[in-house]
Amino acid sequence: MQREGIAVLEGEVRELVRRRGLDPAADRRGVAALVDSALAAYDERAVLGAVPALADADAARRHVLDAVAGFGPLQRYLDDPTVEEIWINSPSQVFVARDGESELTTTVLTDGQVRDLVERMLASSGRRLDLSSPFVDATLPGGERLHAVIPDVTRRHWSVNVRKHVVRARGLEDLVALGLMPPRVAAFLGASVRAGLNVLVAGATQAGKTTLLNALAGAVPERERIVSCEEVFELRLQARDWVAMQTRPPNLEGVGEVPLRRLVKEALRMRPDRLVVGEVREAEALDLLIALNAGLPAMCTLHAGSAREALTKLCTLPLLAGENVSHRFVVPTVATAVDLVVHLAKDGRGRRRVREVVAVPGRVEDGVVETADVFTTRGGELVRADGYPPHAERYALAGVDLAALLRGRG
Repeated sequence: MQREGIAVLEGEVRELVRRRGLDPAADRRGVAALVDSALAAYDERAVLGAVPALADADAARRHVLDAVAGFGPLQRYLDDPTVEEIWINSPSQVFVARDGESELTTTVLTDGQVRDLVERMLASSGRRLDLSSPFVDATLPGGERLHAVIPDVTRRHWSVNVRKHVVRARGLEDLVALGLMPPRVAAFLGASVRAGLNVLVAGATQAGKTTLLNALAGAVPERERIVSCEEVFELRLQARDWVAMQTRPPNLEGVGEVPLRRLVKEALRMRPDRLVVGEVREAEALDLLIALNAGLPAMCTLHAGSAREALTKLCTLPLLAGENVSHRFVVPTVATAVDLVVHLAKDGRGRRRVREVVAVPGRVEDGVVETADVFTTRGGELVRADGYPPHAERYALAGVDLAALLRGRG
């Protein structure tokens, strides 16, 4: 009876939404008011026996509101602050991750429900998913990142991932409170950003790279103009003067694509004081290096297993830009363009931690970029090593006593 009643109530609410001309995705509060009104009218008819009585009116309200103005059975996981990511392997296999651990939920969908959910998620993004474009990356209205793949790229069912940004860190002090790094490391990184050093944030998937990048950008002086480039919008900066750009896939005719390389090039024409690149994966690494080599302070993220592996990867990715790009050009350019590499990883309990902060002095030995450990992990703790960052004069110009800062008194 409960299921039949919910179906009737949902149909009535959908009709009311259509008549009122509401946009459910943009006006959840308005839809909630309609649900409450429809539920009150429904209860009156149920007393007269005209419709099936609802055993749990609160559950019916949540179900209808999520179905009409949310993302149906997935909405409760999107609303749950402990859930970090949601993924669907098949309609009967819906997983979530909490504290880095995955669990199979009791949610069971149909193929049609999965398709409808993805289409609704994509409605506001302007992106598409079809046989000609079987992959999609998009941002949901709440800021979550959607990735979906359809057959025949997948074997049988649609594969869907929704990554949430559970940690909303505006600044480095927020990450200290969360245990991501000690206060002295946060103070050093904040001073390095203010001094205009180029910072590369490295780590595995879900290590917290974007969260740290967002917090680092919070240390950029207010007077500076920031231009950011991302595949899909994920950064949430608090800057006063900020222009955010994202890539665009080709249209149905196969034209109109705007790749990340184009965004980085266009960003240089927008009078930036600071460039922030969400993630470097391919040939756009060359354009980033060219920007850094021109003296524009920048920050970006990169997938890598350690700080040194990140530098090695950054020395390789620009070679994808074409045969005329040589290793002899790239390696010394990386050595002089990157100043600091911050590496993050999850510990044995799934907690995100900064594992090392490595400086790049600007030298190359036998084709390898030299590094110096500024902070390193010993005995599970991030401690001061014996390395020093480059460009001490920039710290001085920013009013920072670098020696005192590294001793923990700055």
